[in-house]
Amino acid sequence: MPYFVKLLLIIFCLVLLVESRKHRRRRWTSQLGVQRASHIYKKNHDVTKTWKGKTEQLLRVDDHDFTMRPAFGGPAIPVGVDVQVESLDSISEVDMDFTMTLYLRHYWKDERLSFPSTTNKSMTFDGRLVKKIWVPDVFFVHSKRSFIHDTTTDNIMLRVFPDGHVLYSMRITVTAMCNMDFSCFPLDSQTCSLELESYAYTDEDLMLYWKNGNESLKTDEKISLSQFLIQKFHTTSRLAFYSSTGWYNRLYINFTLRRHIFFFLLQTYFPATLMVMLSWVSFWIDRRAVPARVSLGITTVLTMSTIITGVNASMPRVSYIKAVDIYLWVSFVFVFLSVLEYAAVNYLTTVQERKERKLRERFPCMCGIPHSKTMMLDGNYSESDANSLAGYTRNQMVPEEEKQEKMAVHLAMSNESNSSRKRGLKGHVGLRIIQNTHAIDKYSRLIFPGTYIFFNLIYWSVFS
Repeated sequence: MPYFVKLLLIIFCLVLLVESRKHRRRRWTSQLGVQRASHIYKKNHDVTKTWKGKTEQLLRVDDHDFTMRPAFGGPAIPVGVDVQVESLDSISEVDMDFTMTLYLRHYWKDERLSFPSTTNKSMTFDGRLVKKIWVPDVFFVHSKRSFIHDTTTDNIMLRVFPDGHVLYSMRITVTAMCNMDFSCFPLDSQTCSLELESYAYTDEDLMLYWKNGNESLKTDEKISLSQFLIQKFHTTSRLAFYSSTGWYNRLYINFTLRRHIFFFLLQTYFPATLMVMLSWVSFWIDRRAVPARVSLGITTVLTMSTIITGVNASMPRVSYIKAVDIYLWVSFVFVFLSVLEYAAVNYLTTVQERKERKLRERFPCMCGIPHSKTMMLDGNYSESDANSLAGYTRNQMVPEEEKQEKMAVHLAMSNESNSSRKRGLKGHVGLRIIQNTHAIDKYSRLIFPGTYIFFNLIYWSVFS
């Protein structure tokens, strides 16, 4: 063979030898991995099987009647409770209730569940074991609806210690009743309570207590509500008596809520105040512009009615007066009075015009007195005008049968001319308001705003 062919054969043989060794190594490694995995699987399987066999033996679930409480027939079993509030989901004024999600934990000792242990480690189980042993029958008083979360499995945890101490924890969402007082709404604070109590066991069989006092209640720092400010959480406990069954231990989770006012300022108080101020615009409109003043008054009255209806629609139908009702109805009265004010102005104007017409019919000549002076509506006559009327002779006057009527007009004009000198005369201001309809608007421009500002000062000082 040529030298080149021999070289190729040698290289080919070396490649085959290397590949065969690699193949044997891969095969050995794969077999070793399978053996290790099989050994680990068998070990874990054996451990699970061993613990599964020991669970019933250690806890002796089948050896006792767990329908009866621990130490049945003896003293009351103490059951400690602590709660961690996860969230306050909603507060409903209409339904007078609240929804809360919390972790509820119970602590008690059941010697029937004690087991020997060299490491003194506890055993943890899920909700399947809870159905086989005794657990406290705690329920929520005044609860409308509640449920234990079950995603992805039932959120229940049971932890048993070697000496028989048990920790039982659940994640619950509960909707409970809250008696609210809306006397100061929306400037109010509400205190609600979630109450826990044993359903079957009286205080002679089961003693519920807060495990760590006030430290038994913990809350998430991120808890917040859109309409309320959470001021504080605290715990209390007391005995509850039922005439047919006896005394029971009852635990309370109390929390105080302060309502945010800014929303109601924007939605209720500011619009109502603006409507009242808008009704005052009619005092600056000419009294002869009947369509303008009437339409403005009707618009403000209807708008105030809409605001009152909208506020009451979102509130429960309580039989007492709320703070917001006081403000809205007083504002409504101010708006309504502004409409009545123009009605009074218009009525007095009509009455004066009717009197003026009658005077013109009685005194067609007026004996040289200019018509412009007799037709003045504001009743402001100078002293010279009154004296000029008194200085006319009998020949210049109207016939004798009308003398008394003319003298009455003369006296009225004389009294009006001297009214500026007798400011202390009783009824002077009222007389000017009646005789001068412009004065009603003038005084309304001061009385209405001043009274409304005074009302606001009293309102906010009382309810804030």
